Formats: sequence, structure tokens, C-alpha cells
Amino acid sequence: MHLDTREVVEILKQGGIILYPTDTVWGIGCDATNYNAVKKVFKIKQRQESKTLICLVNNYSMLERHVDNVPNMAYTILDVAVKPTTIIYDNPAGVAENLIAEDNTLAIRVTQDEFCQKLIKYLGRPLVSTSANLAGKPTPKSFKEIDEAILKGVDYVVNLQKEKIATTPSTIIKLSNNSGIKIIRE
Repeated sequence: MHLDTREVVEILKQGGIILYPTDTVWGIGCDATNYNAVKKVFKIKQRQESKTLICLVNNYSMLERHVDNVPNMAYTILDVAVKPTTIIYDNPAGVAENLIAEDNTLAIRVTQDEFCQKLIKYLGRPLVSTSANLAGKPTPKSFKEIDEAILKGVDYVVNLQKEKIATTPSTIIKLSNNSGIKIIRE
């Protein structure tokens, strides 16, 4: 295990907040099962808790542990997706209650990023992944664009891909058990 990964996992297990590169943009993250850590993420972003955050899982097995009845269509969508795709599912389970939207849904992405997959594997739990910007401000395209308040608010900054330019957030699709498919963001 990469030294950085070991340190990051320990910080996450202790309820810490990290700033890290994802398969899309730089993200603010924490253990998705830790209520107080999730609360800190909202505070750092200066975001209302009524707005929801995305979670990352590392495989379908973890997805199935945190969604009661994953629709078959989700697997089809994920298997054919050409870019990172986040799906909003009904009836999430086993995550911090302040991550779950008022309509009992949760946005989850099965990450393909090698670092994120390792992090989630060693943590053994989903990881919050929300863009590294203050509420209402544009999503930073690179590490250099991240607001100082975000940098000071997190407990650890992962030292990877700081030169990477990321211009595309994930596609977001709402897939409900009774009302079908709705594209939220392409």
C-alpha cells in the first residue's frame, strides 16, 4: 500500500476530511458512514445540509451493501457509460443519515480511479466525494484553483495529480424503482 494511502485511511477512520483527486474533479471527502465527518464537509463547503453529496464505492458488491435493491438498469448504464457516471438510488443503507436526501435517495458512483478504489478498499466503507469548491462557486478545474478556505478546512491534502486539469464532472442519472430514469447532468 502506498504510504499516502495508509495515512489517508487512518485520517478517514478518525473522522478526518481529505482533499483528493477523483476520477472527475478534485474532491472533498470523508468516511460516508461518519455523521460528524459529513457535517464537517458541509461546513467546509459552506453548504446547506439539505443539499446532498455524492458517495464513491469501489465495486458493485459495495454498491449492493449500501442500496436496498439496485435496479438492473443501473448495471446496464454503468457497463456502457463512457465517462464517470453517478446514479441516484432509492433506499440507501448503511451510510450517515445526513447524506441521505429528504426523498430517501443517495447519489453513488462506482469509481474507476485506482487511488480512490484503493482508498475505499482499505477504508472498507464508501467515501464522500463532493467537488472542492465553496457552495455557489465554480468547480475548480485544477488543484491551483481550489479556494484557500477549502485548503485550510481539510485535515489532509493528498499529494497526487496536482497538475491534472479536470474539466468534466460525472454524469448524474436518477434511477428510481418506480418512476424510471431521469438525466440530472450530462
